[in-house]
Amino acid sequence: MGKLEKHVWPAIGVALLSAIAFLWASPFLWTLVASFRPDSAGSADMASLLPDLHPTLENFRSALESGSFGVYYVNTLIVVLGVLAVQCVTVSLAGYAFARLRFPGRDLLFYAFLLQLMLVPPALIVPNLRTVVDLGLYDTLPGVMAPYFASAFGTFLMRQTFRALPRDFEEAAAIDGAPWWAIIWYVLLPMAKPGLIAFAIVSVTTHWNEFLWPLMVISSPANQTLTIGLAAFTLGAESGKEWGVLAAGTLLVMAPLAVAFIAFQRRFVDSFVFSGVKG
Repeated sequence: MGKLEKHVWPAIGVALLSAIAFLWASPFLWTLVASFRPDSAGSADMASLLPDLHPTLENFRSALESGSFGVYYVNTLIVVLGVLAVQCVTVSLAGYAFARLRFPGRDLLFYAFLLQLMLVPPALIVPNLRTVVDLGLYDTLPGVMAPYFASAFGTFLMRQTFRALPRDFEEAAAIDGAPWWAIIWYVLLPMAKPGLIAFAIVSVTTHWNEFLWPLMVISSPANQTLTIGLAAFTLGAESGKEWGVLAAGTLLVMAPLAVAFIAFQRRFVDSFVFSGVKG
């Protein structure tokens, strides 16, 4: 009986995990299958997760013609990469200051800085929107990016990463006369690359999928990001019951992150494992 239980319980665990994974992935599977299903398919076939015997790319052509996905992609890339570029500078400098420099009230200031993590993002929409309007950045891509140039999570992550690095290398560089910025750029940042990659993954994913803030800031179609453009595109596709076109448009938004994760999943996992988030 003991040997039987030894093999049964792991099998039950695998079956339960497989069922949960299938339920979790079923919306994506439906989107993938429906995007290649022809318009002639009935409602019962459209709801099925089984691939169609005659797949078509017509839904993608219709989606690209109906929505300005090229403009949406460019705007989203500008926002995502622009925010990430500035964040890498700010979180690296702030993380270095909190990890290596000694000044009065350092720990208190750090914990106060982390209070940002406890704030619900919608609570900041009104003050951020007023600031963006006062700066003349309303309905611009810099207006979308501005509130995210500093990151409490990124500062915390880089502080922990820098604290995990040995001081021997930077002390040797300081003895050789290297200034502080050279120590950060040439010594610490190369060793802190896993932490930066881990933060970049979180930042890109977050701002690629950001919806509420761009919706509040952007009013002209020429400045819309993928999430806002997809929302407008979805309204038109749903009114016409074009579920295949709707699925194709959704897949166009999901695909870049999904492909990036599949291609670099081992690097993603390694970055989080060795990012120094401890103690």
